[in-house]
Amino acid sequence: MPVRPPILEVRDLFIRRDRTVILNRVNWRVNRGENWVMLGANGSGKTSLLRSITGYLAPTAGEINLLGGEYGNCDWRALREHIGIVTNSFSALIPLCETALDTVISGKYAQLDLWVRTTPADKTAARKWLDVVDAGYIAQREWQHLSQGERQRVLIARALMAQPRLLILDEPCAGLDPVARRDFLALVDRLGRRRGGPALVLVTHHVEEITPAFTHALLLRGGEVTGSGPREKTLTATQLSRVFSTTVRLKREGDGLRMSLM
Repeated sequence: MPVRPPILEVRDLFIRRDRTVILNRVNWRVNRGENWVMLGANGSGKTSLLRSITGYLAPTAGEINLLGGEYGNCDWRALREHIGIVTNSFSALIPLCETALDTVISGKYAQLDLWVRTTPADKTAARKWLDVVDAGYIAQREWQHLSQGERQRVLIARALMAQPRLLILDEPCAGLDPVARRDFLALVDRLGRRRGGPALVLVTHHVEEITPAFTHALLLRGGEVTGSGPREKTLTATQLSRVFSTTVRLKREGDGLRMSLM
């Protein structure tokens, strides 16, 4: 039986612009059945790594493989269709009068500000994904009338509309109040356990946002990987102190973590 390729594999990724090294020999492998959290301080290289694996930042050296396709040797635009991204930067690009249903449908066509003629099947699928993220009740509500938590749910449904193999959540809890954050993270955890769902990558500064569904962690500091592997071995006080360049205390609370500075 043939061995199935990993979802994502990054080998010796090196990115330099002028004299500035942005990423330095990054290695990372996401296998099927794994959900990863990417953790690092501001300027650690998280955004640059995301841009490189989605084809928006060309590497200086190294290799990026997505679902068996290698960057530079295949149509990366086609491969990109298998990656779902949820990021707050999308919010400003969505028309205020667009309904949640149309925003979700736009994910199928990889468009923001949807203008194509949709089909009844599109609407049925979009309603299904809104139900999956517990947002079916806002299908006809306009973007301008959605709360931040509702917008994040709509963006997840939009990403799932394309049935991606990899779903990237880029600091999705930014701007959420404590109750909305709790409920949103419960949704993320449920998606991470969903049979047949995409592999998840959660980008965050906060260990408190790491739910039990996340099996692995990638730690970045100054464009370099300081830790990578199963969460129990990677998310330690020693490792996180190195990531944030200060001594931290890590406490396990139930299924979650809490970090404090010393």
